Amino acid sequence: MSEHSSESTAVDVSHPSAEEVQSGSEESAMAQESPKNSAAEIPVTSNGQLEDSHEHSFNRDLKCSLPVGLGLSETKITSHGFDGAKEGVVEAGQFPSKGGRAQQKSGPVLLADEVKNPAMEKLELVRKWSLNTYKCTRQIISEKLGRGSRTVDLELEAQIDILRDNKKKYENILRLAQTLSTQLFQMVHTQRQLGDAFADLSLKSLELHEEFGYNADTQKLLAKNGETLLGAINFFIASVNTLVNKTIEDTLLTVKQYESARIEYDAYRTDLEELNLGPRDANTLPKIEQSQQLFQVHKEKYDKMRNDVSIKLKFLEENKVKVLHNQLVLFHNAIAAYFAGNQKQLEQTLKQFHIKLKTPGADAPSWLEEQ
Repeated sequence: MSEHSSESTAVDVSHPSAEEVQSGSEESAMAQESPKNSAAEIPVTSNGQLEDSHEHSFNRDLKCSLPVGLGLSETKITSHGFDGAKEGVVEAGQFPSKGGRAQQKSGPVLLADEVKNPAMEKLELVRKWSLNTYKCTRQIISEKLGRGSRTVDLELEAQIDILRDNKKKYENILRLAQTLSTQLFQMVHTQRQLGDAFADLSLKSLELHEEFGYNADTQKLLAKNGETLLGAINFFIASVNTLVNKTIEDTLLTVKQYESARIEYDAYRTDLEELNLGPRDANTLPKIEQSQQLFQVHKEKYDKMRNDVSIKLKFLEENKVKVLHNQLVLFHNAIAAYFAGNQKQLEQTLKQFHIKLKTPGADAPSWLEEQ
């Protein structure tokens, strides 16, 4: 029995089974079909170096197995251990080629100037604004302390002072006219109610029918004339309000811009004068030239704003005289006709200035007109 067992064992070792033979043939066939397995069969020369032809074949096969757009010379695999944050990250880099040249890194190229331009522009604007504010503030303080010189256009400054003084006076007239309109409205409303009360008593008191009737007619007539006068006063108020709060205010806004330009002009003029009084060398000459350019820019701005203010003041004066002439004539004629009891003259004044009064119920059509 022991001899038979040893012979069986020897037979098993020397002759592989049919399954092992089939598995070996399948592996041999797969090695022949797969081009990747050719890397395991790279021949070695007598001096231990790889053959060039096989090296090229291996590299070509490996390139075919990589994704499109990713070259061998542009790829490196970095590993920072299991605790690293970038474990197994494929990065693009530069590797020396066979000829010793470094290939250019692939991927999108970011231009630093394009990224920094908006921030640099904002920073430059803030810097210029801060410098301009500092110079103007220093100029204003110097003028208030009596140390700095100030450019003055005597004729233009006098016109501006007169305009501001007139604006205050026109605003006072406007407030008084509005008060008069409010009081007149209350009086007209009271007269209308009083006329209705007299009319009601005229119907209910037979012994005083005529007396109540006369007073009712008088109060209603006064209320009607008061409404006409109220229309003339409100038209006067609207015109003067437009003149004061729109036309004059627009001109004063230009005056403020002119005054700001004057302060900037004097600030840069003073800066240039201080530089000219100092030494002239390689360090100061560029600063003097730059200061001269800035001074010229602000001088042109100042001259332009001064011309704009002169033109606006001229047109404002012409417009003011025309508007106030018409409105003062209207106000005078309406007040005189009302207190003289001249109803015809009062109505004629409103027609002369194309003033239309709204009659009660005029907005809504009557039931006859709707049929």
